[in-house]
Amino acid sequence: MQALFSPRFRLSTSTARVGLWHDGGVGVTPRQFDVMRRRLTAPRRAPEPAVTGADREAGARRAVILGIDPSLRGTGYGVIAAERSGVRAVAQGVVVCPASWERSRCLARISLEIREVVRRHAPAACVVEGLFYAQNYKTALIMGEARGASLAAVAEAGVAVFEISPRKVKQAIVGYGAAQKTAVARMVQRMLGLAEAPAADAADALALALAYAQERGRYSLSAPKRL
Repeated sequence: MQALFSPRFRLSTSTARVGLWHDGGVGVTPRQFDVMRRRLTAPRRAPEPAVTGADREAGARRAVILGIDPSLRGTGYGVIAAERSGVRAVAQGVVVCPASWERSRCLARISLEIREVVRRHAPAACVVEGLFYAQNYKTALIMGEARGASLAAVAEAGVAVFEISPRKVKQAIVGYGAAQKTAVARMVQRMLGLAEAPAADAADALALALAYAQERGRYSLSAPKRL
């Protein structure tokens, strides 16, 4: 571009009528030349930050993940925070409903407890196990009711809900798709640095959250399905 200001950059008499500037066979109009000159002499603007403070705050919030393992008598939940330094456990527990309670009372309790967990920890995403085919119709129906009570409490807060198949969760956590619950609990304890292994239902919920955190942190052809 310095050649534009050199002495040999001149107005050709043969092309003066069309207003072309020539330099070694390359031609520009006087207007184009003036635009280029202004661009070269204009002060540079400082680059704007790609991520603002608000974006960083939103990013931190998006790292909070809630896992739910629905069951009528013992719905497990686990909340983790995925950070640059790793993942850490935020909360865990089991919504226990005595066998003497009616199903409607259990569903109300599940919905109430999960709603409180969402309110307290404000997760940006919730993940549950994918549906499975139960041999017992009654078992499948009851499980579906507990699942619905949990998801309704999450969805009403505007939290995105995803599902991952049980086999894929075990593969992600233990490395074996048919691992037993005890193996999952021990690996969850190790990954989160817990003093002791969580209860089985809470461990499954934490495993769901951990599996989702792994999936969102890398490119995958089989990303978690959004419900």
